[in-house]
Amino acid sequence: MQIRTPDSEITVAAPRERILLALLLLREGQLVPFQQVISALWDTSPPTTARAQVHSCVSRLRQLLRRAGLPEELVITEPSGYRIKVGADELDAVVFAARVERGRAAAADGDLAAARDELRAALALWRGRPLADVDSDAVRASAAHLEEQWTAALSLCLDLELRLGAAEEILAEVADLVERFPHHEQFRGHLMTALARTGRRADALAVFRRGRAMLAEELGIEPGAELVELHRRILNGDVTLLLAPPEPADEGRRAARCLPRDIADFAGRADAFAEIVAALSDERHAVLAIDGMAGTGKTTLAVRAAHAVSPRFPDGQLYLDLRGHSDRAPLDPGEALGALLRQLGVPPERIPAVSDERAVLWRTELADRRVLVLLDNALDSAQVLPLLPGTALTGVLITSRRRLGGLDGARPVSLDVLPLDEAVELLQRTVGARAVADPACTVEVVELCGRLPLAVRLAGARLQHRPSWTIADLARRLRGADRRLPELAVDGRTVAAAFALSFQQLPVHLQQFFAVLGVHPAGDFEPAVAAAMAQLPVVDAEELLEDLVDVHLVEAPEAGRYRLHDLLRDYAAHLVADADAVVDRMLDHYLYSVAAANAFLELSDTRVMLRLDTPPPAARVFTGIAEARGWMERELPNVLSAARLASDLGRHRQICLLTRAVSPFLFGFGYGEAQLDLYERAIAAARTLPSAELEAEAQNYLAGVYFRMGRMADALSTLRLVTAIAEREGIPRLMGTALTNMAMLHSRLGQYAAAIAAAEAAAALHLDEAPAHLQFKINSTIGIAHTQAGNYDQALQANRRGLAAARTLGGMRAVGIMMGELGLNHLHLGHLTVAPALLRRALTLKQHSVNQFGSAETLSKLGTAHRLQGHLADALACQRAARSLMEQVADVSGQCLTANDLALTLRALDMHDEARQLNEEALAKSVRIGDRYEQARALAGLGRHEQAVALFEELGVCDLGALYR
Repeated sequence: MQIRTPDSEITVAAPRERILLALLLLREGQLVPFQQVISALWDTSPPTTARAQVHSCVSRLRQLLRRAGLPEELVITEPSGYRIKVGADELDAVVFAARVERGRAAAADGDLAAARDELRAALALWRGRPLADVDSDAVRASAAHLEEQWTAALSLCLDLELRLGAAEEILAEVADLVERFPHHEQFRGHLMTALARTGRRADALAVFRRGRAMLAEELGIEPGAELVELHRRILNGDVTLLLAPPEPADEGRRAARCLPRDIADFAGRADAFAEIVAALSDERHAVLAIDGMAGTGKTTLAVRAAHAVSPRFPDGQLYLDLRGHSDRAPLDPGEALGALLRQLGVPPERIPAVSDERAVLWRTELADRRVLVLLDNALDSAQVLPLLPGTALTGVLITSRRRLGGLDGARPVSLDVLPLDEAVELLQRTVGARAVADPACTVEVVELCGRLPLAVRLAGARLQHRPSWTIADLARRLRGADRRLPELAVDGRTVAAAFALSFQQLPVHLQQFFAVLGVHPAGDFEPAVAAAMAQLPVVDAEELLEDLVDVHLVEAPEAGRYRLHDLLRDYAAHLVADADAVVDRMLDHYLYSVAAANAFLELSDTRVMLRLDTPPPAARVFTGIAEARGWMERELPNVLSAARLASDLGRHRQICLLTRAVSPFLFGFGYGEAQLDLYERAIAAARTLPSAELEAEAQNYLAGVYFRMGRMADALSTLRLVTAIAEREGIPRLMGTALTNMAMLHSRLGQYAAAIAAAEAAAALHLDEAPAHLQFKINSTIGIAHTQAGNYDQALQANRRGLAAARTLGGMRAVGIMMGELGLNHLHLGHLTVAPALLRRALTLKQHSVNQFGSAETLSKLGTAHRLQGHLADALACQRAARSLMEQVADVSGQCLTANDLALTLRALDMHDEARQLNEEALAKSVRIGDRYEQARALAGLGRHEQAVALFEELGVCDLGALYR
């Protein structure tokens, strides 16, 4: 890095100032956000004082500019970052690009000597690899395009010099280039041509053989079609190749052949390729607009399709990079029209200066020609519209990172990431035998690359340059999200740089919004959480999300749902300013929204229980139970991911609160078994805080999950921990909750005396305010214990008290539970008119309150009532539905109950084999979990009556008829 003025030449010696200046100059005139500066200065683990150190670094850089005689104001401070503004002739990279562009224009005009001189002057500005003394992966990644420009300019220059008959003069230079860049096929082709034209055909053929052997050994591929064709022509002694070309003569209309090289290892996109080729093969040639996020292979596909249909366009194939997403300014339509007209062979003096007149000439020139035009890297519809032809003879292919909805009649072709099999094929073509030998790690690598073609290619290229690495080594290096983007870089070409070109085109407010989205865990999300993270109204957040969808930085898998590609999320996460505050806002959004949903799903008030204050503006509000349940089912993966993120980031209180908030839904809908680690994290966090109350809350719901799973011993020991904590810390509310849960557990185990004692102990607690939900739970649990013990009169009394408490609570859930218990009491008492009516009412209430376990249990007992009334078909329908629903809830004891009930109905229908299978299933499960009541019923169903009676008597069950009811 050097600063040169007419009076001085200063080397930027300090490493950080060198990094900062390089980063600003690479984005000359554009805002560089604070987070990008920090990421560039500290590739990993920035210090807590990073922002202050950046300010100091900027100050020192301004002092350096002043010493060089330049104004300090070159570096401009913005609210969210910095930018630098220099003149177009003051930055060597800009001067280089301008001279290359003039060289290309001269070549298009047929002035090969002038074109060669411009290109050589541009190349003379180079002094080795760009920014070689800048120690920053982020900066080097951003500078990757400079080397690509150098390679393209040098290749064009050599081609011109060969056309000018200078094969002897460039021979040594090209030989050196092939040694330095052995995989670059254009340089190898230049060397072969130069050798052939200087009478060294054997040497030219040897250069090809060495290149082919190297490609086969290192990459497992063959040379490209152009190099193979050149080899054939040299081998056959093609005179037009071996002799230096004559000076170009005026041939009138000369067909332009401007398409870039087609790659040999193309893979996938068969459907899109076929669609494009079919459309361009039609007599009325189409306008096709290929859109997709950075790295999806839009240009590669377009070039391949263009080559495939090129015979249908004998009057020329034109190609123009519109620079919509580039380190250089996008071409305005007038510039683009001038370049296209020159490609068509229109003399410079005939090209009008006014853009509108150029468009008229362009359409006139194309009017009777069959030409294919590939407009690559379009910025938007406005840039493309003036370039469209006026007749159907011309086919047009457009690529853009933006959806070009403003092109009437254009046929969109949207590219997503590759399907898994095509991504694997691409990696195998790129890497060869190593990928084929380890299919499992190959699949993992392409998944870690998000099946993005550019990422897969770079991963493969990285492996090619590491002969000692296996595909498993590459997979291991890609597993860490913080290392994935840095690993996907080869020879200055990076995924991050491709993303940066899209990001830099955004207005500042959209850049800031996009960066915020990187904090959200993987998966799709709704606008409300984006609004919460960005502190915006939901309607504004949704508009910004749609703007990002249009430029393929965000995906919209369905209406109202959005997501980021994994690699884009990694990229965005490195850009966000004040990530900690954004994380807090996201966690609060999910916590308060879950608490709002719980108002319809839980008997107690979650917001009061967790002492939550006023919810944030974007937090969800629900009008009914169906809406609350639907939201919970959609957002559960995000809520769980957010809770785990809180744990990973050491947000101990937030992981505890989120786990407690989501637990009623996990417990009630059978999701708890898969989330045991969540409770372990919450318990560990509560102990770290420390918070005995939050630990007891987590332990209590963990016991509930164990209960659903049938792990009764684990549930009992966990509840004993809760009572110990509640007693030690003096938390009677938690003591009451734990004792009633313990009573329910004892009841399931057939320990009715212990169950009633635990419930009565809960009732005897001295609570400042005995919550209605606790009174309800105490009486309902006592009722259940008496019902199973056959004490139906005591059960009726307890259940009536429970119903009174339920009505005090309000809502359908508690009333539905008590109606179900009363219906079961009357069923056992033989009241076959009252029982079905109560059970139907209970079923309706439980279904409306989304009580899945209760619905399954009541539906099964309603089937029993139908059976006892002789309505066997109705009984069978109820109990099959109940069994299916109980399987979803994943309550093992409930599964035993529904299996035994259904078996009784099946026997009444003489379906003995299925009945026996159900009883055997119930017996195995009930023995495993210790549910002796259902164990006895299963034994009775299997004809082992004496064992069943003995077990009931051991349990103290008064009503032996319940074995067959």
